[in-house]
Amino acid sequence: MGAAENKLTERENEWQRKATAAAIAAARKFVLGDCARINQNIPIGRLGDVEWSWIITSVIFSWIAAKAEQATAEGLDVETTIRMAMLDPNPWDAGMVASILPQIADLRDIDWSKPLADWSRDSMIAFLLAALDLIRQATVARDLGGGSITRKNSELPADIIPL
Repeated sequence: MGAAENKLTERENEWQRKATAAAIAAARKFVLGDCARINQNIPIGRLGDVEWSWIITSVIFSWIAAKAEQATAEGLDVETTIRMAMLDPNPWDAGMVASILPQIADLRDIDWSKPLADWSRDSMIAFLLAALDLIRQATVARDLGGGSITRKNSELPADIIPL
């Protein structure tokens, strides 16, 4: 790895640490902050869906805000910066692959009763090629489908109030 690539990785790692710290701080704010929304005396195992949704939403929003700050500070595209987070597995890829699982289950000519280790070489090749085709289709749908995680306020639905 060259010096420039190493510097890029270090900078990305620093922004990832900032985004993670912001997400943790947001979760703590809901539980421990001045305006805590969750009773500190409730065991974590007894939290309901509403309380979990508050925590999760605050974590996600804070992480995205930090990544948007990174994009702005570095003059990058916000959408790309958020999507290209160096997470492993990449959540954008994992979500895309998860979306095709029902189609994979419906693939013909696959003997699902056999363990994977018992598949012939030809069966494995056929399966992987079919899966690759579905992944390519899902990639196009994900990347060019018009859906976006970031939108201008004028594009927000009427029932959403921008912060």
